[in-house]
Formats: sequence, C-alpha cells, structure tokens
Amino acid sequence: MSTRDIVFVALFAALTAALGLFPPVTLPVIGVPITAQSMGPMLAGAIAGARRGAAALALFVVLVCAGLPLMAGGRGGLGIVMGPGGGFVLMWPVAAFVIGFLYERGLETLTAWKEALILVLGGVVLTYAVGIPWIAAVARVDLAKAAIGSAWFLPGDAVKVVLVVLVARAVRRAYPTLRPR
Repeated sequence: MSTRDIVFVALFAALTAALGLFPPVTLPVIGVPITAQSMGPMLAGAIAGARRGAAALALFVVLVCAGLPLMAGGRGGLGIVMGPGGGFVLMWPVAAFVIGFLYERGLETLTAWKEALILVLGGVVLTYAVGIPWIAAVARVDLAKAAIGSAWFLPGDAVKVVLVVLVARAVRRAYPTLRPR
C-alpha cells in the first residue's frame, strides 16, 4: 500500500466513526439502532474505491471488536458484532468493496441513477441479505418479523443513498480518486 492508500483507509475508518456521533434511534422490535454509520461503507466504496474502501471498513470493524467505542452511542466491543446488528456491521467491508468495484467498473459512464443503483445494491440489498437473517438468528425471531422490523431502515437508507451520490459526485469532480478498472 502506498502512503496515499493508507491515508484513504484511515480517513474513511475515521469518517465512519465520526458518523457514529449522530444519536442512534433504536427500533423496539428488533433492537438494532438506526444510525448514520451505514453511510460509511457507501462513501468509502464510492470515493476511495474497492480495495481502500474495504480496508477502511475492515479496520473500523477490527477497532470496534477491540473495544473502541466507535459505534453510534459510544458503543464498542465484540458484543456489537455478536448482537442483533452484527450482520450489518460485518458486511460493511464487503459492501464497501462491492460498491467500489462497481464504481470502478463503470466510472466512465456513471450517471446519478447508476450511482444510486450501485449504492442500493451494495449498501442496502447486500447488507440486508446478511443483516436480516442475522437478526432473526441472534434475536430468535421469525425471519419475516426481522424483515418487517428492518423495513423501518429503508426511508433512512434512501436518504443516505441520495446524500452519498451528491457527495461522491462533488468529491470526484474536485479531486478524482478512482481509476477505471
């Protein structure tokens, strides 16, 4: 890794931690908080790319597991990834990689709509595909109940996708960070 790569990894791990400063709203049915932190993988993949974005979120997850209070509400420790929201958190490095990979593949033909689709596929669908069954298993609830409870996240996720598209496009115009694959 170059110095520039290390800076991107540290920057997006720190940005994801900073997004945890927004107060979480915990859903009573499934016990998983709605936070701004799920924007971290989206931003990391869209701006830093697949490798650097995934490394940034992997670093973030390792630091949380080590006990640093980086999650929303000042939480940290192995209990975070072993709890109901653990499936979502563990998928963040994968989501950042997938988002970055798709951005890099289509960089020359990206439109705002394509970016939104990439973010929805990588940042929402992929994380929910693991997060919802994880909730069902850990909270010992029916899969359908976990899915219905997780539907409360969707309006916030839609807002996050729009914000990330706007931010990523502005950053790439001012400071091109990705190279086409």
